[in-house]
Amino acid sequence: MALTPSNMLPLGTKAPDFILVDAVTNKPVSLQDVKGEKGTLVMFICNHCPFVKHVNEELVRMANDYRVTGFGFVAISSNDIENYPQDAPKYMWELARKENYPFPYLFDETQEIARAYKAACTPDFFLFDTDLKLVYRGQLDNSRPGNGIPVNGRDIREAMDNILNNNPQRKEQKPSMGCNIKWKA
Repeated sequence: MALTPSNMLPLGTKAPDFILVDAVTNKPVSLQDVKGEKGTLVMFICNHCPFVKHVNEELVRMANDYRVTGFGFVAISSNDIENYPQDAPKYMWELARKENYPFPYLFDETQEIARAYKAACTPDFFLFDTDLKLVYRGQLDNSRPGNGIPVNGRDIREAMDNILNNNPQRKEQKPSMGCNIKWKA
């Protein structure tokens, strides 16, 4: 496990479009399908990363809390499944069902979407406004496996609240930290 920070895509960047297959429904899902009326959170996650496992419950809680306020959510796994078979779609399906993901869990087989978003780690988060312009990227909160800080989603929840209340976003945004995306050779 290599500890890797986010690349911190420039704020204001337009959300790269995508159409990927949902591991649960086996149907194609596009950015427009998941776009929320108020904003959209794109999350790069995977099955085996201890950093993702550490925050899974909060991802579900946060999505359930904010979907009703007009936010769309989507999770994308871009890992190389040849070398990391535990991240294959059949296991994505199992995890999504076990964790009760209230959002699509998409497989980025070619890794083109991870590259388009400049995703670097799992978890890696990108919050877009109603116009699909990037307003927040970085960490979920200050919690990490083993640091004793409770997982509460504070940073992303604050960013979504700022959108809802028409408040400016925090200037300082901390990168997410996690396992590097497992790129194909």
